[in-house]
Amino acid sequence: MTTSTLVRKLKTYGPLQFPDRADMTLWQFDRALRLGLIPGPDAAGGRWSTAVLDDTLTRIDAIKQAVGTMPDVGAVRAEEHLAGRFHMTVHPGTAAELARRGHLPVVGDHKGHTLYCGLTLERFTDRRKVARASTAGQLHTRDAAARILQLRASDLDHLLRAGLLTHAHTARSGWNKRGIVLLYRQVDLDRVTRSRRIDWDAVRATPKGRRSPLAALPTMS
Repeated sequence: MTTSTLVRKLKTYGPLQFPDRADMTLWQFDRALRLGLIPGPDAAGGRWSTAVLDDTLTRIDAIKQAVGTMPDVGAVRAEEHLAGRFHMTVHPGTAAELARRGHLPVVGDHKGHTLYCGLTLERFTDRRKVARASTAGQLHTRDAAARILQLRASDLDHLLRAGLLTHAHTARSGWNKRGIVLLYRQVDLDRVTRSRRIDWDAVRATPKGRRSPLAALPTMS
């Protein structure tokens, strides 16, 4: 008796047996469930009945077309896909920025890393949204952020202490003693430069070794 014969004789199907019998990958199956293309378990123990499987098999081509061909992916693969799709530079931080703006759904995580909807990425057509998110969401290290703002590193520390600037993301680093690097969004750097609480000309004119005007900012409680 073959394995396929045994599968056909099952009365119910588990979360691995169902997609295997339907010739679907696990990500296709999970997305079909998420989209309501396949109903949730209708049998005991979180399993599916033969009736549900048979109904699914009659619609399998339409289901596979609806779920697309791209699995849910992390930020790096999402940004690589967008860069290739639109033939443009896509900076790290773009996927998170698109999600923040409501253009790219977050569908879960894998080992602590955010997963973005592959179906949305596959069907994304608005190049301008990607370009804007790439510019606004571009990530910078602390030193790079200070250079962009034309500040001394100690001046940037005052902005952080006062809560006028906060990091948006973190990254792992082999050279940092803590193993974590804090990253700042371009849009947040642009925002802080518009703050009326700061005399930027005075701050930038303060020579090395002199007390920064930013030292007078109250510490965020």
